[in-house]
Amino acid sequence: MASRTPPAASLQAAAPVFAALGDATRLKLVAVLCAGGALSIAQLTAGTEITRQAVTKHLQVLAAAGLVRGLRAGRERRFAFDAASLDAARRSLELISAQWDQALERLRRHVERPREHG
Repeated sequence: MASRTPPAASLQAAAPVFAALGDATRLKLVAVLCAGGALSIAQLTAGTEITRQAVTKHLQVLAAAGLVRGLRAGRERRFAFDAASLDAARRSLELISAQWDQALERLRRHVERPREHG
């Protein structure tokens, strides 16, 4: 099985996704958007202690990473989850995971190889 290294450009593109999801509030916003479809900032802040201004800033980070997109619904702006960037980041992780699997298999074969006595 040939080793496939994620292209540097792919890893570079995935970095903002991982950085954006590294914040607990943004991760929660993504989860809410995944479950609830396109939501307004008022809907995203309802029942929470987070301010609309804070949600707006978090949504800007998520949008810059390509994880959410803003949609106009009349006078209201709604935000929806966009899976494309997350899918690309996931593919990068899958390639890295495959590399680890290959490295561990090589180590296993090396460790289990019969030793010559002499």
